[in-house]
Amino acid sequence: MTDPGTSRLPRDDAKQQQLDAVRIGDDGARMTTDQGIGVEHTDDSLAAGERGPTLLEDFHFREKLTRFDHERIPERVVHARGAGAYGYFEAYESLADVTRAHFLGEDGRRTPVFVRFSTVGGSRGSADTVRDVRGFAVKFYTEEGNFDLVGNNMPVFFIQDGIKFPDFVHAVKPEPHNEIPQASSAHNTLWDFVSLVPESMHMMMWLMSDRALPRSYRMMQGFGVHTFRFVDAAGQGTFVKFHWRPKLGTHSLVWDETQKIAGKDPDFNRRDLWESIENGTFPEWELGVQLVPESDEHAFDFDLLDATKIIPEERVPVRPVGRLVLNRNPGNFFAETEQVAFCVQNVVPGIDFTNDPLLQARLFSYLDTQLIRLGGPNFAQLPVNRPVAAVHNNSRDGYGQHRIQQSQTSYFPNSISGGCPVLSDPAHGGYVHYAERVDGNTIRKRSESFKDFYSQATLFWNSMSSWERRHIVDAFSFELGKVDYTQIKERVLGHLAQVDHELAAGVAENLGLPVPPESTPNHGRSSPALSQADQPSGVATRRIAVLAADGVDEVALRSATAALREQGAILEVLAPHGGMLATVSGDALPVDRTLVTMSSVLYDAVFVAPGERGVTALTHNGEAVHYVGEAYKHAKPIGAVGAGVSLLEIASLPGARVADQGDAVVSDRGIVTVRDLAGPSVLGDFGSAFATAVAAHRHFDRALEAVAA
Repeated sequence: MTDPGTSRLPRDDAKQQQLDAVRIGDDGARMTTDQGIGVEHTDDSLAAGERGPTLLEDFHFREKLTRFDHERIPERVVHARGAGAYGYFEAYESLADVTRAHFLGEDGRRTPVFVRFSTVGGSRGSADTVRDVRGFAVKFYTEEGNFDLVGNNMPVFFIQDGIKFPDFVHAVKPEPHNEIPQASSAHNTLWDFVSLVPESMHMMMWLMSDRALPRSYRMMQGFGVHTFRFVDAAGQGTFVKFHWRPKLGTHSLVWDETQKIAGKDPDFNRRDLWESIENGTFPEWELGVQLVPESDEHAFDFDLLDATKIIPEERVPVRPVGRLVLNRNPGNFFAETEQVAFCVQNVVPGIDFTNDPLLQARLFSYLDTQLIRLGGPNFAQLPVNRPVAAVHNNSRDGYGQHRIQQSQTSYFPNSISGGCPVLSDPAHGGYVHYAERVDGNTIRKRSESFKDFYSQATLFWNSMSSWERRHIVDAFSFELGKVDYTQIKERVLGHLAQVDHELAAGVAENLGLPVPPESTPNHGRSSPALSQADQPSGVATRRIAVLAADGVDEVALRSATAALREQGAILEVLAPHGGMLATVSGDALPVDRTLVTMSSVLYDAVFVAPGERGVTALTHNGEAVHYVGEAYKHAKPIGAVGAGVSLLEIASLPGARVADQGDAVVSDRGIVTVRDLAGPSVLGDFGSAFATAVAAHRHFDRALEAVAA
C-alpha cells in the first residue's frame, strides 16, 4: 500500500497489479461490500426481531438490492458547492478499549483520507461566504473498507426525523415560483417552515450566529452531528459523538464582510484552502470523541438520539484521539472533488449506528443520491471513492463498470467457483451489526423525550459573549426583515421569547413589531465551549494588506513587519499601481497587488507602510482611506508606523486613539501605532504588539463602542 501521508491513488507502474486485483475468480477471496467491508452473512436481511420488519440500516441488503436494480443500465441537491483535499488521519493512541475499528487501534497509525467542505443551500455557482451550514465530510480509506464521517460545522440539525428533510430543503432552497433567492435563508418559505417547526430553534441559533460565516475551512469546527456507537471486540457498545477542532482555532467573518467578499471573490474559502496546501501550510484538525456508556443512555435531560441536541462538554469532556492533516490538492476538480461520493452507511467493524431517526433516514438517502448523481451503482470504483481494501462480491454490470469480472459465477451460494467469494467471518473483517434489543409496535409517533425544543437554544444564547449576542440579534433581524408576512415574523418572535426574552425583544424592536410576553424564564445555564470569544489563535497564515506607495521607507517597513513574517503571516504589498515602488533609499519594492484589484475584506489585517512621500500619496487615494475605514468597521487589526499614522487620522476612525508624539507604541483595541521611529528598538516593539493584535483575530470591543457612538 502507498504511503498514506502522501498519495493513495495507484501509479502507472502499478497498472498491471491494479488490473490483476480486479480480476475476480476462483481464488479463495472473502466476500466484501463495494466499500471493502467484510460480509459476514448474506442469506437474511437485518430485521427488528425474527419476524420483524427489515431495517433500513442494513447497508449490505440495500447495497446488494440497489446494485441489482441498476445492473441494466446529475449537481448535488444539497452541498453542491464544495472544495476538497487529500491527507491523512493519525491516531494518538489505541481505542481498542471501546472500538475494534482497526484505524483507531494503534498509536501513530496513519490512514489516508479525502475531505470535502461545502455550503449546503446554494448551487455550484453560488458564493463561498453565504450564511449557511458548512459540510465537513471525511472519507477514511481504512484497511477494513471505507469509513465516511459525513458531518457539518454545527453539531445539531434543523429537524429530528429524516422524513421531514425534503420539506426543510424545499423551504430553504430558492422559492419555486421565481427561483429566488440563491444560497440564502432570508426569505418567506424558510421562515414559514421554521415558525411552524419549533424543533428547529436550536439549529437556528447556530445558523444566526457567526458559526455560519467561517473565516476559512481551516478555521472551522466539524461534528458528526449524530450519536453513533463504538463496538469493541467483545461486542460491547459505547455511544460516541465526533468532534473536529481546527489547530488554528475557530474563527469567523462578519456579515457585512461576507456579502462584499461574495462579490469580490466568490471562491474565497476554496482559494484559501487550495493556497494554504500549495504553500505547505497544511491545514490540521484534532479529532475528539465524547463517550457515553450504554448504562448512561438515559442519564441526561435530553435524548441522545435527538439530532437537535448536543452533549455539553461540561457533562462529557471531549477526548482527543487523533489528528487530521490535509497535504495534497486534487489533480482534477471534477474527477475527484465533484465525483467523490460520501455515504453515511459506509462504516467499518467497530463503528455502528443508533436509532436516531434522522440518522436512519440518511442511511437510505445518501446511497440513493449517489446512484442518481453518478449515473449508476459503480461509483465506488471511481479513483477518489475506491477503497484500499480489496473488493470481492457478486455484483455485476451497470453504468460505469470498470472491474473485469472473470468468474463463471455471480451468485451465492455456488459450487462451480468453489463457493467463492466466501463469507468474511468477524476474524477476517466481517461486519457484525450490534445486537440491540428492539421492542414495540410499528407506529408513527415521536418520542416524548424529543419534545424539549428550547432549553438548548437557551443554553447556546447564554454561552455567547456580548458581541456574539449582538450579531445573533442582527442576523435574526436581517433575515426576518426579508420576510413579507407579518404573521410569520410574529410566530418566530414567539419562539424566540421562549429561548430568551432579551433576544426576542431586540429582534422585535428592530422589526418594529410588539415584543412578545416572556413565557419561559431563562434557565441560566451556559457552556463556555460554545462561544468563539476565547478561541486559540495565532499569526500563522493570516493575510495582511500592506498599504504603500512611491516613497515608501522599505527599511522601516521590513523592521516593523519582521515579527509577523517570522510567525508565518502572509504580507502582500498593495499600491496604487503595479510593478515596482520607488523607495526612500533609491531601491525598488515589488508590488504584489494593486489597490483596485483587491479589497480589505480579503485580508485579516491592514498595515500602513511608513515614508512621508508614500503616505501623502495614500492620503489622497480614496481606496487607501477606504481600506483603513472598512477594516476598522470589521473589527480587524490595523497598524501604522511613522508617517503611516497620518492615514489613520485622515480616515477619522470612530473613537480610535493613535500615537501622539514620541517613540511609545500605542496599542488600543487592535489599533497599533508608533509615530517617532528614532528609538533603537521601537520597530521591534511595534512588531511584537501588532503581531499580538493580529493573533486575536478581531477586536469587537471597538466595534461596540462605534455602534454606541
